[in-house]
Amino acid sequence: MNANRSKKTYLISGASRGIGRCISERLLAEGCAVVGIARRFDAALSAHPGFDPVPLDLSLLDELPAQLKLLRARIPAPAGVICAAGYGRFGSVEQFSQRQIRALIDLNLTSQILLARAFLPGLKAQRRGSILFVGSEAALAGGRNGAVYCASKFGLRGFAQSLREECAASGVRVGIVNPGMVETGFFADLDFRPGGEPDQHLTPQDVADAVWLMLNTRQGAVIDEINLSPQKRVIVFAKPD
Repeated sequence: MNANRSKKTYLISGASRGIGRCISERLLAEGCAVVGIARRFDAALSAHPGFDPVPLDLSLLDELPAQLKLLRARIPAPAGVICAAGYGRFGSVEQFSQRQIRALIDLNLTSQILLARAFLPGLKAQRRGSILFVGSEAALAGGRNGAVYCASKFGLRGFAQSLREECAASGVRVGIVNPGMVETGFFADLDFRPGGEPDQHLTPQDVADAVWLMLNTRQGAVIDEINLSPQKRVIVFAKPD
């Protein structure tokens, strides 16, 4: 591993792109070590001396328990686990195939539950640490053409809230950040995106700042949930061909 064990080590899913990458870079800049989970990594991130890349496809649920067991042997008790993996697919329910519904729920919800479950015993044993989830404003209210995506994020938020109660006596802090529309590659394959003005979208740095705040509350205090949104809610739709 590249991680220096004298540093706080954080495990981050979805670490190579978008919000997860920005969180990784923020923690690295603060002198932390990061073990990053993603399907693939670029050379710039992999070359950082504090970053340990772990190529892993979280959507392959049948393979995940064995892979997480190996990962847990390498880092049995990190300072925190940050679950930032996920993707979006939108449309009316009948436009989704059974396979597409399963894929969205598997990655956005089930894989994050399994990741938290794998590392929870070690965190409880050391009686400190954090498990943080990157949710979405879609976990706060349902919206048209977002039923399946909202279901995955509502589920993640409910899991975080319940896990927070389960962990209260153990010293493990659990929280979730629910950002509105963030200017990332998330929208590359979608037919809408946030407005381009600075007050019409969030940046990945905004979310990373919220995560850093949650990680650095004093032991014994927990920020349960942060809801972030741009000053103005502007959605730009792609013009039809």
